[in-house]
Amino acid sequence: MKLSTLKKTLNQLEQVNLFVYFTKWSIMGLIVGALVGSASAIFLLSLKMATNYRETNYWIIALLPVGGLIIGYTYYWLGKGVEKGNNLILEEYYKPKKTIPFKMAPLVLFGTVATHLFGGSAGREGTAVQMGGAIADQFYRLFKMTVKDRKILIIMGVSAGFASVFGTPLAGTVFALEVLILGRIRYEAIFPSLFVAIVADYFCAVVWDVPHTTYVITEVAQMNIQNLGWAIFAGICFGLTAMLFSRLKVFWKKQFARINHAPLRPFVGGIFIAGFVFLTASTKYIGLGVPIIEEAFHTPLTSYDFLIKVILTAFTLGAGFKGGEVTPLFFIGATLGNALFLFVPIPIGLLVGMGFVAVFAGATNTPLACMLMGIELFGIEAGVFIAVACVTAYFFSGHTSVYTSQIIGSPKHRAYQYFKGKTIQQSNDE
Repeated sequence: MKLSTLKKTLNQLEQVNLFVYFTKWSIMGLIVGALVGSASAIFLLSLKMATNYRETNYWIIALLPVGGLIIGYTYYWLGKGVEKGNNLILEEYYKPKKTIPFKMAPLVLFGTVATHLFGGSAGREGTAVQMGGAIADQFYRLFKMTVKDRKILIIMGVSAGFASVFGTPLAGTVFALEVLILGRIRYEAIFPSLFVAIVADYFCAVVWDVPHTTYVITEVAQMNIQNLGWAIFAGICFGLTAMLFSRLKVFWKKQFARINHAPLRPFVGGIFIAGFVFLTASTKYIGLGVPIIEEAFHTPLTSYDFLIKVILTAFTLGAGFKGGEVTPLFFIGATLGNALFLFVPIPIGLLVGMGFVAVFAGATNTPLACMLMGIELFGIEAGVFIAVACVTAYFFSGHTSVYTSQIIGSPKHRAYQYFKGKTIQQSNDE
């Protein structure tokens, strides 16, 4: 056989293998995407009902300690093996041991809805990611897949959960590839991650008709040296705030760990949070805080709103309440951007949008995903400013993360070469 003929045959064989690969993961994407997108729809509708009930029945916040006790004992009796939440998904990706228990999905859904119903300060991304990871991982043994395929499944679950809960399929795609190992992206899973994100988002938004909040940046500054400098300055502020949040969450978790009986931790935490709400006579800092985020885009707010949300959310999650960090990070970033408008000569909406995604980028070490999220949410016109803010925040947040099991595959810069091979938890502890 001639060499040219052999090469042609091999090339054809590769395309055949690729066809099989695309067919296999397209089918898996349809199944996982439909299930996770539907789960996200149920979760978002439940969350909306819980939030509406709390806002019209202010008295229920007084029962937050009781709600914490219910959540604590639910996980104490039924949640063995899934207490680590997002970190369990990361750990199973790094060192596979056993299938992620399916019970993680209903438990975290219940725990998060209860947290919001009674007035805790938490988000929704963690819940969606955990539901997605738990649902997707069930197909590992069902279809007798390899360990490498299982890793792709986990990525698909994370992608589907993130994309469907925020309505951002591109950001969900890259987030799942980027978040697992700091500084490394798993390109072999890019098609499954993209396809399942699109399917999950479609099922949540179109099939189940669950809408997502729309944010608008009405004015974008001209890109010049002066505004670039201000964007970098703002990014530094966003990154340092992300680092503060990550470290504070670890701090409160360590403090509550001193309470030996785990179910009592959210009970005690609930007493302090409920006391704070009644003392301030305001619910603006609990729950998701979406109305405040929307207001921040066009109206000057109290300059310290972001700091209170940092402390309260870190305290809520450290105490053992359930939920994610991302929407509170949106709140923190948006209100910080709003506060910076006091002296940064950039349009308020643009600053708020930059902070919205940049604090998230710094806290999760996912700058590329956050750039895409900013473009998906706010439009390409603000893309350069958003990119500058996200990258700067990513660097200045240091080697910390809200996901303490996140592994550093490649340090952010040479000044931190000695961090290579360590986990974020070790970095936080140091």
